[in-house]
Amino acid sequence: MAKKDRQRKDQTRPAPPVERWSARVLEFLDRYAAAIAVALVVVGSLRIVSTYTVFNHTIDEPAHLACGMEWLDKKVYRYEEQHPPLARVAAALGPYLDGAHTQGRPWLYNEGAAILYYRNRYDRTLSLARLGILPFFWLASTVVFLWTRRCFGKPAGVAALLLFTSLPPVLAHAGLATTDMALAATLGAAFLALLEWLDRPGVMRTLWLGAALGLMALSKFSSLAFFPAALLVLAACRLKQRRPAVSEIRCYALPALGAFVLALALLWAGYRFSFGKTPVSDLSLPAPEIYRGIQTVIDHNRGGHPGYLLGEYSEHGWWVYYLVALAVKTPLPFLALLGVGLFFKRDIGLIAFVAGILLVAVFSRINIGIRHVLPVYIALAAIAGTGAVDLLRRGGWPARAGAALLLVLAATSALSHPDYLAYFNALAGSEPEKILVDSDLDWGQDMKRLGQRLHEVGAREVYFNPFIVAHLEAVHGFPPIKPLDPVAPLPGWNAVGLTVLKLDRLGLKREHPEIQAWPERTPAPERVGQSTLLYYFAPGDPRVAR
Repeated sequence: MAKKDRQRKDQTRPAPPVERWSARVLEFLDRYAAAIAVALVVVGSLRIVSTYTVFNHTIDEPAHLACGMEWLDKKVYRYEEQHPPLARVAAALGPYLDGAHTQGRPWLYNEGAAILYYRNRYDRTLSLARLGILPFFWLASTVVFLWTRRCFGKPAGVAALLLFTSLPPVLAHAGLATTDMALAATLGAAFLALLEWLDRPGVMRTLWLGAALGLMALSKFSSLAFFPAALLVLAACRLKQRRPAVSEIRCYALPALGAFVLALALLWAGYRFSFGKTPVSDLSLPAPEIYRGIQTVIDHNRGGHPGYLLGEYSEHGWWVYYLVALAVKTPLPFLALLGVGLFFKRDIGLIAFVAGILLVAVFSRINIGIRHVLPVYIALAAIAGTGAVDLLRRGGWPARAGAALLLVLAATSALSHPDYLAYFNALAGSEPEKILVDSDLDWGQDMKRLGQRLHEVGAREVYFNPFIVAHLEAVHGFPPIKPLDPVAPLPGWNAVGLTVLKLDRLGLKREHPEIQAWPERTPAPERVGQSTLLYYFAPGDPRVAR
């Protein structure tokens, strides 16, 4: 009897304070999930928009703007077909409605720059172009919330969205007029639509799947490799669990055909229902730009692309590139929660999505930034979000640890503002350029800051090798620019972009490997932003070139 009495007392005893607190938090998240989700997206959007005028255009933004403007203004798509038009048209729409037009330059980078500087409205035009990508951030955020809620419930959906909208790489590429955020959003939406369709292939779900697949294919051609790979992983996992009957497979055949036809129709519409010859046929076929674009991507990957990882240069990539990038570009609290989520709960769909993308990415010879695997953050945020909620549900020290990790992540994200593009976690140390450059660190985004700094110090000229096509002297406050000497600094102001230093070796490229570019052995007294080293050498300094 005494033992039973003690058990009753234990059952009626109030929960420890932390457990009651965590239970109230979870109840609040469950009750107000939709409102909190909207608030998180609004806050994330404001953070993104606030960076528009801080940074000048990156190297790729003018090219995307030029192609999108050609689609809108000339009703053709010929400048460059390596990327589909969806994100490019979205970026060009705002400037086009504001009165910008094609400028007739033969090279797309010069054309895009001419559009940006047209009518001396640089900041306005660039902001409007970047604003065109914001809806893809909204779509990606919606996918994160719905997918996580589908698998783990509303509180996990809110936690996942908090994590996703706090990730510096996501905020960075959601704020640029490029194709990467569009890929993340549409690929995530297409895979979520597939999972819903597999549960019940009704008419509305079939239409949703077809539309999502069409938009995905119009976002970036890498999706045509990522999606099938993720689908194959999903199929293998499901077949291992249970083999479907033939009659069960047949009920999917007609809806699958309908979704495929709708996707093809949307894809063709994205190319303005064009006809023409393709590299594979002398006959006129619908949307020949697709065939030429895919062939260009294949050729690009076969030939490789200059890349940099852990102090090494390569034109053929590294299989560990994206794994290293994820390890150093993702906040550590996020990685910790991801580990918790993977340990306690697993969802086949989320795992298949990440695995499919990374299985393709490890064979890529184009290793120029984590942005190329940005979609993985949709699934990783879902897994990490359920890890956070699982800790809260356990009460005690796990709940305190989960809350602490979320708070540290929020603080880390806030402290990285506005330099989301150049963010690295503590694993990278104080010189992340020893690990990664290019679009992970220096994409040419700090030229406005550099021009302002040169004006502040009264520089009358600067030795500098620009990374982007821009009107640096006429618009961005630069004094006359002269090329850097790679062997020794020149008297006066020397500015060194980290990507030009690591990939181009200040003009040496792959020649004279015995020569070390002088900034590699000369500590910089100042960094402008996160991407540019700034030096001043007096005329009599023994280190300057003679």
